[in-house]
Amino acid sequence: MQNRQSFLGWWEHFRQVNGITLRIVSAIPSDKIHTSPIAGMRTPAQLLVHTYGQIVKNIPIGISKGEITSFDEKAAVASIKTTDDLVRFCKECWTAADAAAKQVTDADLAAMVKTPWGMDMPGFAAAGVVCDEYLHHRGQLYAYARALGIEPPMLWDFANNEAAFAPQATAKA
Repeated sequence: MQNRQSFLGWWEHFRQVNGITLRIVSAIPSDKIHTSPIAGMRTPAQLLVHTYGQIVKNIPIGISKGEITSFDEKAAVASIKTTDDLVRFCKECWTAADAAAKQVTDADLAAMVKTPWGMDMPGFAAAGVVCDEYLHHRGQLYAYARALGIEPPMLWDFANNEAAFAPQATAKA
């Protein structure tokens, strides 16, 4: 993802993957979002606030601005009362991330990005962090779903995503 073209190609795939993740989020009952389905791990609300607020949203915005910032995850978790609130939070983060990602330039990907964890890195490496961290936390979410008795969608079931996250038709020359 060292140039805009490869980054945007990856981002398009990520858009579809995100749609599947949102289907899992939507299936978590409201009375389970603040419980720990797996001992010693975050609650679904904590996991998703971290994943969407810090990784999905703040890193792409940071790449485009040259600095990744942190936010108050505890306050965000406390504001979420229902599954609808959680889905809305995830979608709002996605919308902000998507707008930022579509503005990323070759220069942004090559430039050093300041991070809140003390390791400045090139923008393309920060994009790699999104990929690694998102997949890690998505795996946790699949484990949570199963622990809660939810059958998660197949990893590649993009065709059944809502329209905003479904595969787009490719232009023909």
